[in-house]
Amino acid sequence: MLWESLALLAIAFALFYRWATANNDFFKDRGIPYEKPTLYFGNMADMFLRKKAMFDVVCNLYKKGGSSKFFGIFEQRQPLFMIRDPDIIKQITIKDFDHFINHRNTFGTGGDDDPHDMSNLFGSSLFSMRDARWKDMRSTLSPAFTGSKMRQMFQLMNQVAKEAVGCLKSEQTSEEGTELDMKDYSTRFTNDVIASTAFGLQVNSFQDRDNTFYMMGKKLTTFSFWQNIKFMLFFTWKKLSKILKLELFDKKSTQYFVRLVLDAMKYRQEHNIIRPDMINMLMEAQGVLPTEKTKTTAVREWSDRDIVAQCFVFFFAGFETSAVLMCFTAHELMENQDVQEKLYEEVQQVDRDLDGKELTYEAIMGMKYLDQVVSEVLRKWPPAIATDRECNKDITYEADGQKVEIKKGDIIWLPTCGFHRDPKYFENPDKFDPERFSEENKDSINQFIYYPFGLGQRNCIGSRFALLEAKAVIYYLVKDYLITPAKKSCIPLVLASSGFQLAPKTGFWIKLVQRN
Repeated sequence: MLWESLALLAIAFALFYRWATANNDFFKDRGIPYEKPTLYFGNMADMFLRKKAMFDVVCNLYKKGGSSKFFGIFEQRQPLFMIRDPDIIKQITIKDFDHFINHRNTFGTGGDDDPHDMSNLFGSSLFSMRDARWKDMRSTLSPAFTGSKMRQMFQLMNQVAKEAVGCLKSEQTSEEGTELDMKDYSTRFTNDVIASTAFGLQVNSFQDRDNTFYMMGKKLTTFSFWQNIKFMLFFTWKKLSKILKLELFDKKSTQYFVRLVLDAMKYRQEHNIIRPDMINMLMEAQGVLPTEKTKTTAVREWSDRDIVAQCFVFFFAGFETSAVLMCFTAHELMENQDVQEKLYEEVQQVDRDLDGKELTYEAIMGMKYLDQVVSEVLRKWPPAIATDRECNKDITYEADGQKVEIKKGDIIWLPTCGFHRDPKYFENPDKFDPERFSEENKDSINQFIYYPFGLGQRNCIGSRFALLEAKAVIYYLVKDYLITPAKKSCIPLVLASSGFQLAPKTGFWIKLVQRN
């Protein structure tokens, strides 16, 4: 019995080993330099085992590519063509876009999926949609993020930002300053903004700290060790995950958002309520609400899942990504007092020009140094560490003195953080220097080496929204407070080895000292 068990174990391990190493010679066979993978984990073992942050793993892999324009890496068993040349990136994302329309189909729902199944909302989102469905949804959502819509939304953002700073003042107990968990503070702000602009809800997460909308959102966007394991299993055994009905996100939280959107849609349809928010626009696209727009093409029939998914992913991306941008901005201002002082001078000037009136969209858009500061934060700490494309038609490129064939189904990887931290493109890249983005310097920055929100037609549709709300919070914080180090501040900043999300080891702690 013992020998039989050992024999079965040996056979199982041999089969597993063969399966896990099946793609190991992928780049060797094509004559492309590559980083040798470890068993099963590929080149991402340090991230999955929580030894290093994904940001550091990707930057290290980028450096190992040396002078190669194409460098092979492995995400578990999946071979990825890491592109290290801006001209080739331009070809892929602009000139040859029809060969690389889609992101890889990691989460995507299939054509045979039940359109009422809400367990994989991420797979039905704009990010995961493919081909014509993606184009139609992109054109449906685009009007929500125009300059005129941003101007309308800014009024709400401004109100929430003022309330957020007002709560700080009311809670201040010492003249020496208030120590603040910036991550908690900024997620409460993004939560309240998204509640209104996407879901049509009025929420104040600074006064009602445990409100359901915020708590559910926090559950969705907190990546525990088990969450990372689930992602790993989903990447590797997608079909098995589907059979086992493995859900990536907390079921209770997902159901809450599904019910929220569907109930809002039903109520608005029954009472003919029109609101300038995302749900309203999607209902118009679905044809359940009248629209003033003249439709020149046939209306695609969007399912309830398609509608809910867009609201879900807007919340998911906006809640976390925008908050992290605010956190890193506050941290860099804390570490770089000269930059903070210069920004304070610009804030004071804008405040004087407003002469006691409300902060306006035009005023904040005209703040050039604030824009430089946020642009430099996005260079140093991009929200998307890397972005990908899937090849849908064979194509060949000339690189490093040889022809590189990209075949249908191959995955291209664009390492955002690698380019942003490359001394070849940004002198002394670890230094925080907003002058890189001054009027004199910004035109010299190649858009294919600086792309914090992605590139081409598949760039982030909500980038203007994220920038605007981050700038609003920073404006009011700098106006009323000096941002200084707290006892728990992580100086110099070392990233936590907690997988996918960017955060310092000890969290985003700052100390706010009220200005006279």
